[in-house]
Amino acid sequence: MSSDETPSGAEPALPDSEFEWHRLEGADRLPEGRATTVSIGHDVLCVTRGADGFGCLGNKCPHQGGPLGEGSIENGWLRCPWHGYDYSPKNGRPPGVFADAPPAYRTEERADGVYVALPVEVPRPRSVSDLMVETMVNWKVTHVFGMVGHSNLGFADAMRVAEERGDLSYIGVRHEGAAAFAATGYGKLTGELSACFGIAGPGSTNLLTGLYDAKTDRAPVLALSGQVPSKVRGRGAFQDTDLAGAFADVARYSQTVQAGSDHAELMSLACKTAIVERDVAHLVFPDEVQEIEVPEDAAAGGPVGRTGTREIAPPAAPLAEAVELIVKSRRPLVIVGNGARDGMSEIVALAEAIGAPVATTFKAKGLISDHHELGCGVLGRSGTPIASWFMNESDLILAFGASFSNHTGIADYKPIVQIDFDPMALGRFHAVTVPLQGHVGVTASAMLNALPGEIGCVDHRPEVAERWRIWRSEKQSRIGDDNSAGIGGAALFDSLSRLVPDDAIMPVDVGNNTYSFGRYFEVTAQSVLMSGYLGSIGFALPAAMGAWAATQRHPDFRGRPVVSVSGDGGFGQYAMELTTAVKYGMNITHVMMDNSELGKISKEQRAADFDVWQTSLHNPDFAAFAELCGAKGIRVESIDDLDAALVEALNHDGPALVVVVTDAMLI
Repeated sequence: MSSDETPSGAEPALPDSEFEWHRLEGADRLPEGRATTVSIGHDVLCVTRGADGFGCLGNKCPHQGGPLGEGSIENGWLRCPWHGYDYSPKNGRPPGVFADAPPAYRTEERADGVYVALPVEVPRPRSVSDLMVETMVNWKVTHVFGMVGHSNLGFADAMRVAEERGDLSYIGVRHEGAAAFAATGYGKLTGELSACFGIAGPGSTNLLTGLYDAKTDRAPVLALSGQVPSKVRGRGAFQDTDLAGAFADVARYSQTVQAGSDHAELMSLACKTAIVERDVAHLVFPDEVQEIEVPEDAAAGGPVGRTGTREIAPPAAPLAEAVELIVKSRRPLVIVGNGARDGMSEIVALAEAIGAPVATTFKAKGLISDHHELGCGVLGRSGTPIASWFMNESDLILAFGASFSNHTGIADYKPIVQIDFDPMALGRFHAVTVPLQGHVGVTASAMLNALPGEIGCVDHRPEVAERWRIWRSEKQSRIGDDNSAGIGGAALFDSLSRLVPDDAIMPVDVGNNTYSFGRYFEVTAQSVLMSGYLGSIGFALPAAMGAWAATQRHPDFRGRPVVSVSGDGGFGQYAMELTTAVKYGMNITHVMMDNSELGKISKEQRAADFDVWQTSLHNPDFAAFAELCGAKGIRVESIDDLDAALVEALNHDGPALVVVVTDAMLI
């Protein structure tokens, strides 16, 4: 709204409350007839210079919050850049009979610059966001990954305060998809909760792929979404998206926080659901709700008295039936899935007592060492011929925490005892001989304790050793394969098997790189993370960020090295997160197989009798890219340089990228 009136030049009164004079930095250099923005503490101010001197207003237009400091001065009036409304630059009064003015502050010109009188800043009030962040922290959330933006600022500020107290660590990423994968990686590794964070609209929808990965692999994750103000919700506002609808399939629990909600309880229910159900929980925070003041004595929620133990013993009758099958078998095979992570010592003790070989699903790779006298590697498409041999030769399968994926290939015609704490997992795809519900570790111990003195099982230790001798001889012969097109998978993972620390955390990606890892890498005590059932390319680097976060604060993983593996296709998905790793000093070694191709897709096209099409990649010099990002970058083109490059990267303090030029046909 413009006017032919002359704006009032009257000075605003000094603040009624206690105030302080602050220098307006740079105002004395402002040309006449211009406006600018100056920040002092938490105050953002619009500073103007006209023929009658300086003026200072609050920077927000009272209508839509337009930034007055970005406006212009016309005919003596300060014009809002968003909708053209005019104000006196001296005291903020609009023309005519209108009274909707921004706050105005007294200015004073001094020898050393221009000063403004501002009320003394009052302490920040405790808000809904503070209460919910405190509750989240009580549920042992130590890390949040995400992006701060205009619709989540109130919640972000509450996390800032928590971080200043030392309660929370926030990691700002370059893409929200990486935030979700990082939180998922953290959950897969620790079994505990971290969070991902986005704004309304695309910031939250970008989280969905990583959250689906958490859901399908049963990792606990808390997703936090900003939302547009409630008064414009559903009216086509900027970034107005039905987040409850968008997250309905992926989230086991999803609620929008309202002004009258029981805020601590909503956060407690979200955290409890994610942890107990090993799933995704989601909260939506409308913009205006985030900053609602709550009483100082409002109590945050927490986990005390809200969850029980998972260590449930199995029923007696099916346990006895399972033990009878073990006693009668000659060649039992133990198969452990990812659900056996919390019971491996008891399961291995049982296997040792009956002399049974132990195979893992691909997701469970690393739960038993490949150097254990009964460990026989991964079963299935990404596995070893050792595990396949014992599957074929077995007369009984003891499956602990396995989901019976078709990629694993557990023979459904064999007698099967399936042990799982989840009743829906038992016999999910086909009937099993004995479905046994209980905690895997407790159940394995119960089986061991119930065994009689004499059993018929063959001690498989010598046979396991012989099968490993045959396979290692085959692997050694493959190391020398050379088509003059790059290094083969057998050679790369031989080096990694020898050089990666035993206690490393190893997120791996999707593609031929992962198949090679499953076959050739020999685990000792490393923890392996992967995008199992979703199979999402790009998982490895963001998951490595989540794993690194666990090494900073989680007592079970503190100080452990992180070594991630991907192809060039997977790394390219979130390549800019290398700058995130540099920013936070993440000690991550990422090994990338660079064949300038989506090699797994090419292989699938050939297998289906299609032409290879649109699988080639145009790659930059990724090692040079890493250096530009501030990381260590090493390019390896010869097998003779491989060990030295890996040692250099593993010894580097900070993020390092080892680019290994590989042959797409040698996997």
